[in-house]
Amino acid sequence: MRQYELMVIFPLEEDQHQAGRERLLTDLGNNGVEIDKTDEIGDRDLAYEVKKRRRGKYVLFTIKADPAKITIMDRAFKLNQNLLKYLFVNIEG
Repeated sequence: MRQYELMVIFPLEEDQHQAGRERLLTDLGNNGVEIDKTDEIGDRDLAYEVKKRRRGKYVLFTIKADPAKITIMDRAFKLNQNLLKYLFVNIEG
């Protein structure tokens, strides 16, 4: 298992934020991902408009995952309507 940082941008609306977060955590759990740390970065302006929104809630997860599961989670996250953007970054250790 490798260590990754997962940056996620959720919509500002609380119901969409909660629904997106619950589905994201379910997808991570279903793929055997260990969440080491969660950092709530807060509300920020986006560099450009995403899904007709100019602001979002940023959350940074430090996770351990099997590299083969990253592509599976990528497909699942694309189907999650309550995520504006996400990015997996491999942490060299």
